[in-house]
Amino acid sequence: MYKYVFKRIGMLIPVFLGVTLVIFTLSYITPGDPVRMILGEVAPPQAIAQLRDELGLDNPFLVRFFNYLLDAIRLDFGNSYQTKRPVFTEIKARFPTTMQLAGMSVALALALGLPLGILSATKQYTVFDAGANFLGLLGTSIPNFWQGMILIVVFSVTYRILPPSGWSTPWHRILPVVTIGTSGTAIIMRMTRSSMLEVIRQDYIRTARAKGQRESKVIFKHALKNALIPVTTTAGLQFGSMLGGAVLTETIFAIPGLGRYMVDAILTRDLPVILGGVLLISIAFSVVNLLVDILYAFIDPRIRSQYS
Repeated sequence: MYKYVFKRIGMLIPVFLGVTLVIFTLSYITPGDPVRMILGEVAPPQAIAQLRDELGLDNPFLVRFFNYLLDAIRLDFGNSYQTKRPVFTEIKARFPTTMQLAGMSVALALALGLPLGILSATKQYTVFDAGANFLGLLGTSIPNFWQGMILIVVFSVTYRILPPSGWSTPWHRILPVVTIGTSGTAIIMRMTRSSMLEVIRQDYIRTARAKGQRESKVIFKHALKNALIPVTTTAGLQFGSMLGGAVLTETIFAIPGLGRYMVDAILTRDLPVILGGVLLISIAFSVVNLLVDILYAFIDPRIRSQYS
Protein backbone atom coordinates (compact mmCIF):
# COMPACT_ATOMS: atom_id res chain seq x y z
CA MET A 1 0.00 0.00 0.00
CA TYR A 2 2.80 2.44 0.89
CA LYS A 3 4.57 1.62 -2.38
CA TYR A 4 1.41 2.55 -4.27
CA VAL A 5 1.07 5.87 -2.42
CA PHE A 6 4.73 6.84 -2.85
CA LYS A 7 4.61 5.93 -6.54
CA ARG A 8 1.62 8.22 -7.06
CA ILE A 9 3.27 11.04 -5.14
CA GLY A 10 6.43 10.67 -7.24
CA MET A 11 4.39 11.00 -10.42
CA LEU A 12 3.27 14.48 -9.30
CA ILE A 13 6.76 15.95 -9.70
CA PRO A 14 6.91 15.77 -13.54
CA VAL A 15 3.27 16.90 -13.63
CA PHE A 16 4.09 20.04 -11.65
CA LEU A 17 7.11 20.76 -13.85
CA GLY A 18 5.09 20.26 -17.02
CA VAL A 19 2.22 22.42 -15.83
CA THR A 20 4.60 25.21 -14.83
CA LEU A 21 6.35 25.08 -18.22
CA VAL A 22 3.09 25.17 -20.18
CA ILE A 23 1.64 28.04 -18.13
CA PHE A 24 4.83 30.08 -18.32
CA THR A 25 5.18 29.48 -22.07
CA LEU A 26 1.61 30.58 -22.75
CA SER A 27 2.11 33.75 -20.75
CA TYR A 28 5.38 34.39 -22.59
CA ILE A 29 3.92 34.12 -26.10
CA THR A 30 0.68 35.97 -25.30
CA PRO A 31 0.61 39.33 -27.11
CA GLY A 32 0.85 42.48 -25.04
CA ASP A 33 3.42 44.34 -22.97
CA PRO A 34 2.82 44.38 -19.20
CA VAL A 35 5.22 47.32 -18.83
CA ARG A 36 3.01 49.51 -21.01
CA MET A 37 -0.03 48.31 -19.06
CA ILE A 38 1.64 49.61 -15.90
CA LEU A 39 3.16 52.87 -17.18
CA GLY A 40 0.70 53.66 -19.96
CA GLU A 41 1.15 54.00 -23.71
CA VAL A 42 2.67 57.49 -23.48
CA ALA A 43 5.45 56.55 -21.03
CA PRO A 44 8.98 57.65 -22.04
CA PRO A 45 11.29 54.95 -23.45
CA GLN A 46 13.77 55.40 -20.57
CA ALA A 47 11.11 54.57 -17.98
CA ILE A 48 9.95 51.57 -20.00
CA ALA A 49 13.49 50.20 -20.34
CA GLN A 50 14.19 50.72 -16.63
CA LEU A 51 11.00 48.93 -15.53
CA ARG A 52 11.60 46.03 -17.92
CA ASP A 53 15.04 45.60 -16.40
CA GLU A 54 13.65 45.73 -12.84
CA LEU A 55 11.01 43.09 -13.65
CA GLY A 56 13.51 40.86 -15.44
CA LEU A 57 11.55 40.93 -18.68
CA ASP A 58 14.69 41.48 -20.75
CA ASN A 59 16.14 38.08 -19.82
CA PRO A 60 15.92 35.10 -22.23
CA PHE A 61 13.00 32.72 -21.92
CA LEU A 62 14.88 29.88 -20.20
CA VAL A 63 16.48 32.23 -17.67
CA ARG A 64 13.10 33.72 -16.79
CA PHE A 65 11.52 30.27 -16.55
CA PHE A 66 14.14 28.76 -14.24
CA ASN A 67 14.16 31.86 -12.06
CA TYR A 68 10.39 31.65 -11.76
CA LEU A 69 10.55 27.92 -11.04
CA LEU A 70 13.07 28.37 -8.25
CA ASP A 71 10.98 31.13 -6.72
CA ALA A 72 7.75 29.11 -7.07
CA ILE A 73 9.30 26.19 -5.16
CA ARG A 74 9.77 28.64 -2.27
CA LEU A 75 6.14 29.79 -2.74
CA ASP A 76 7.36 33.13 -4.03
CA PHE A 77 5.23 34.09 -7.04
CA GLY A 78 6.57 37.64 -7.20
CA ASN A 79 4.73 40.89 -6.61
CA SER A 80 1.62 42.09 -8.35
CA TYR A 81 2.27 44.69 -11.04
CA GLN A 82 -0.78 46.67 -9.93
CA THR A 83 -0.84 46.48 -6.12
CA LYS A 84 2.91 45.81 -5.57
CA ARG A 85 1.94 43.27 -2.90
CA PRO A 86 3.23 39.65 -2.81
CA VAL A 87 1.09 37.46 -5.05
CA PHE A 88 1.22 34.52 -2.64
CA THR A 89 -0.20 36.67 0.17
CA GLU A 90 -3.08 37.79 -2.05
CA ILE A 91 -3.77 34.25 -3.28
CA LYS A 92 -3.58 32.77 0.21
CA ALA A 93 -6.33 35.12 1.38
CA ARG A 94 -8.65 34.23 -1.52
CA PHE A 95 -7.93 30.58 -2.35
CA PRO A 96 -9.87 29.07 0.61
CA THR A 97 -13.07 30.72 -0.69
CA THR A 98 -12.57 29.15 -4.12
CA MET A 99 -11.85 25.76 -2.54
CA GLN A 100 -15.03 26.03 -0.47
CA LEU A 101 -17.05 26.86 -3.57
CA ALA A 102 -15.63 23.91 -5.53
CA GLY A 103 -15.86 21.52 -2.56
CA MET A 104 -19.49 22.38 -1.81
CA SER A 105 -20.35 22.06 -5.51
CA VAL A 106 -18.78 18.59 -5.69
CA ALA A 107 -20.62 17.58 -2.51
CA LEU A 108 -23.91 18.73 -4.06
CA ALA A 109 -23.12 16.86 -7.30
CA LEU A 110 -22.38 13.64 -5.40
CA ALA A 111 -25.39 13.98 -3.10
CA LEU A 112 -27.75 14.31 -6.06
CA GLY A 113 -25.92 12.51 -8.86
CA LEU A 114 -25.24 9.20 -7.08
CA PRO A 115 -28.85 8.48 -5.96
CA LEU A 116 -30.28 9.62 -9.30
CA GLY A 117 -27.81 7.43 -11.20
CA ILE A 118 -28.51 4.38 -9.04
CA LEU A 119 -32.29 4.76 -9.34
CA SER A 120 -32.04 5.40 -13.07
CA ALA A 121 -29.99 2.20 -13.56
CA THR A 122 -32.25 0.02 -11.40
CA LYS A 123 -35.38 1.40 -13.12
CA GLN A 124 -34.07 1.33 -16.68
CA TYR A 125 -36.48 2.29 -19.48
CA THR A 126 -39.07 3.65 -17.06
CA VAL A 127 -40.49 7.16 -16.89
CA PHE A 128 -38.08 7.93 -14.06
CA ASP A 129 -35.12 6.82 -16.19
CA ALA A 130 -36.24 8.98 -19.12
CA GLY A 131 -36.75 11.99 -16.84
CA ALA A 132 -33.34 11.56 -15.21
CA ASN A 133 -31.65 11.29 -18.61
CA PHE A 134 -33.43 14.42 -19.78
CA LEU A 135 -32.32 16.35 -16.70
CA GLY A 136 -28.79 15.04 -17.15
CA LEU A 137 -28.67 16.20 -20.75
CA LEU A 138 -30.11 19.57 -19.74
CA GLY A 139 -27.58 19.99 -16.93
CA THR A 140 -24.59 19.33 -19.17
CA SER A 141 -25.90 21.62 -21.92
CA ILE A 142 -26.58 24.82 -19.95
CA PRO A 143 -23.53 27.12 -19.64
CA ASN A 144 -22.71 28.00 -16.05
CA PHE A 145 -22.48 31.75 -16.62
CA TRP A 146 -25.90 31.84 -18.29
CA GLN A 147 -27.47 29.71 -15.57
CA GLY A 148 -25.96 31.94 -12.88
CA MET A 149 -27.45 35.08 -14.41
CA ILE A 150 -30.87 33.42 -14.78
CA LEU A 151 -30.78 32.33 -11.12
CA ILE A 152 -29.97 35.90 -10.06
CA VAL A 153 -32.86 37.28 -12.14
CA VAL A 154 -35.36 34.73 -10.79
CA PHE A 155 -34.40 34.31 -7.13
CA SER A 156 -32.80 37.68 -6.37
CA VAL A 157 -34.42 40.25 -8.64
CA THR A 158 -37.91 38.86 -9.23
CA TYR A 159 -38.77 37.02 -6.01
CA ARG A 160 -36.07 38.47 -3.68
CA ILE A 161 -35.55 35.12 -1.96
CA LEU A 162 -31.76 34.87 -2.05
CA PRO A 163 -28.98 37.50 -2.16
CA PRO A 164 -27.46 38.07 -5.61
CA SER A 165 -23.82 38.36 -4.56
CA GLY A 166 -21.33 37.76 -1.77
CA TRP A 167 -20.11 34.79 0.26
CA SER A 168 -20.58 35.85 3.87
CA THR A 169 -23.59 33.72 4.90
CA PRO A 170 -24.99 30.30 3.90
CA TRP A 171 -27.76 32.07 2.00
CA HIS A 172 -25.17 33.81 -0.19
CA ARG A 173 -23.65 30.44 -1.12
CA ILE A 174 -26.76 28.71 -2.46
CA LEU A 175 -26.90 30.26 -5.93
CA PRO A 176 -23.15 29.96 -6.73
CA VAL A 177 -23.01 26.34 -5.53
CA VAL A 178 -26.11 25.41 -7.54
CA THR A 179 -24.70 27.19 -10.59
CA ILE A 180 -21.48 25.18 -10.61
CA GLY A 181 -22.89 21.96 -9.14
CA THR A 182 -25.64 21.47 -11.73
CA SER A 183 -23.38 20.31 -14.54
CA GLY A 184 -21.39 18.12 -12.13
CA THR A 185 -24.60 16.51 -10.90
CA ALA A 186 -25.63 15.66 -14.45
CA ILE A 187 -22.23 14.18 -15.36
CA ILE A 188 -21.96 12.10 -12.17
CA MET A 189 -25.54 10.88 -12.60
CA ARG A 190 -24.89 9.71 -16.14
CA MET A 191 -21.60 8.05 -15.19
CA THR A 192 -23.20 6.29 -12.19
CA ARG A 193 -26.03 5.04 -14.37
CA SER A 194 -23.68 3.73 -17.06
CA SER A 195 -21.36 2.06 -14.56
CA MET A 196 -24.22 0.50 -12.58
CA LEU A 197 -25.86 -0.87 -15.73
CA GLU A 198 -22.60 -2.57 -16.65
CA VAL A 199 -22.14 -4.06 -13.17
CA ILE A 200 -25.66 -5.31 -12.50
CA ARG A 201 -25.47 -7.50 -15.62
CA GLN A 202 -22.48 -9.43 -14.27
CA ASP A 203 -22.71 -13.07 -13.20
CA TYR A 204 -21.92 -12.43 -9.53
CA ILE A 205 -24.92 -10.10 -9.27
CA ARG A 206 -27.21 -12.81 -10.63
CA THR A 207 -25.61 -15.24 -8.18
CA ALA A 208 -26.26 -12.90 -5.25
CA ARG A 209 -29.91 -12.57 -6.27
CA ALA A 210 -30.22 -16.34 -6.74
CA LYS A 211 -28.97 -16.83 -3.17
CA GLY A 212 -31.99 -14.88 -1.96
CA GLN A 213 -30.23 -11.70 -0.81
CA ARG A 214 -32.30 -8.56 -0.49
CA GLU A 215 -32.29 -6.30 -3.55
CA SER A 216 -31.01 -3.35 -1.51
CA LYS A 217 -28.04 -5.44 -0.32
CA VAL A 218 -27.32 -6.60 -3.86
CA ILE A 219 -27.35 -3.03 -5.17
CA PHE A 220 -25.45 -1.22 -2.43
CA LYS A 221 -23.04 -3.91 -1.22
CA HIS A 222 -22.18 -5.76 -4.41
CA ALA A 223 -23.05 -3.56 -7.39
CA LEU A 224 -22.36 -0.05 -6.14
CA LYS A 225 -18.98 -0.85 -4.62
CA ASN A 226 -17.72 -2.23 -7.92
CA ALA A 227 -19.23 0.65 -9.89
CA LEU A 228 -17.60 3.38 -7.79
CA ILE A 229 -14.18 3.53 -9.46
CA PRO A 230 -15.27 5.34 -12.66
CA VAL A 231 -17.60 7.50 -10.56
CA THR A 232 -14.72 8.43 -8.25
CA THR A 233 -12.59 9.36 -11.27
CA THR A 234 -15.41 11.52 -12.62
CA ALA A 235 -15.86 13.25 -9.26
CA GLY A 236 -12.14 14.09 -9.13
CA LEU A 237 -12.22 15.51 -12.65
CA GLN A 238 -15.32 17.50 -11.83
CA PHE A 239 -13.56 19.08 -8.87
CA GLY A 240 -10.88 20.35 -11.22
CA SER A 241 -13.40 21.68 -13.73
CA MET A 242 -15.30 23.40 -10.90
CA LEU A 243 -12.12 25.13 -9.80
CA GLY A 244 -11.81 26.46 -13.33
CA GLY A 245 -15.52 27.27 -13.53
CA ALA A 246 -15.21 29.32 -10.35
CA VAL A 247 -13.38 31.99 -12.36
CA LEU A 248 -16.56 33.10 -14.14
CA THR A 249 -18.96 32.20 -11.34
CA GLU A 250 -17.08 34.29 -8.77
CA THR A 251 -17.19 37.21 -11.17
CA ILE A 252 -20.94 36.86 -11.73
CA PHE A 253 -21.75 36.62 -8.02
CA ALA A 254 -19.01 39.06 -6.87
CA ILE A 255 -17.37 36.43 -4.67
CA PRO A 256 -14.00 37.52 -3.23
CA GLY A 257 -12.16 34.40 -4.34
CA LEU A 258 -9.22 33.50 -6.51
CA GLY A 259 -11.27 33.36 -9.71
CA ARG A 260 -12.44 36.95 -9.51
CA TYR A 261 -8.92 38.03 -8.57
CA MET A 262 -7.54 36.33 -11.69
CA VAL A 263 -10.17 37.92 -13.96
CA ASP A 264 -9.14 41.36 -12.72
CA ALA A 265 -5.49 40.40 -13.29
CA ILE A 266 -6.21 39.28 -16.86
CA LEU A 267 -7.86 42.61 -17.64
CA THR A 268 -4.79 44.50 -16.38
CA ARG A 269 -2.19 42.06 -17.79
CA ASP A 270 -0.88 41.34 -14.27
CA LEU A 271 1.30 38.35 -15.21
CA PRO A 272 2.54 37.32 -11.72
CA VAL A 273 -1.05 37.04 -10.49
CA ILE A 274 -2.17 35.09 -13.56
CA LEU A 275 0.78 32.69 -13.36
CA GLY A 276 0.44 32.16 -9.61
CA GLY A 277 -3.32 31.64 -9.74
CA VAL A 278 -3.30 29.18 -12.64
CA LEU A 279 -0.35 27.30 -11.15
CA LEU A 280 -2.04 26.97 -7.77
CA ILE A 281 -5.29 25.75 -9.34
CA SER A 282 -3.31 23.20 -11.37
CA ILE A 283 -1.50 22.00 -8.25
CA ALA A 284 -4.79 21.68 -6.36
CA PHE A 285 -6.26 19.70 -9.27
CA SER A 286 -3.22 17.38 -9.29
CA VAL A 287 -3.42 16.84 -5.54
CA VAL A 288 -7.12 15.98 -5.79
CA ASN A 289 -6.34 13.43 -8.49
CA LEU A 290 -3.63 12.00 -6.23
CA LEU A 291 -6.20 11.56 -3.48
CA VAL A 292 -8.54 9.90 -5.98
CA ASP A 293 -5.78 7.47 -6.96
CA ILE A 294 -5.16 6.65 -3.30
CA LEU A 295 -8.88 6.18 -2.78
CA TYR A 296 -8.86 3.54 -5.52
CA ALA A 297 -6.78 1.31 -3.28
CA PHE A 298 -9.43 1.44 -0.55
CA ILE A 299 -12.30 0.80 -2.96
CA ASP A 300 -10.72 -2.00 -5.01
CA PRO A 301 -8.70 -4.62 -3.08
CA ARG A 302 -7.16 -5.80 -6.37
CA ILE A 303 -5.13 -2.58 -6.52
CA ARG A 304 -3.86 -3.11 -2.97
CA SER A 305 -2.86 -6.67 -3.78
CA GLN A 306 -0.56 -5.49 -6.60
CA TYR A 307 1.60 -3.56 -4.11
CA SER A 308 1.38 -5.83 -1.07
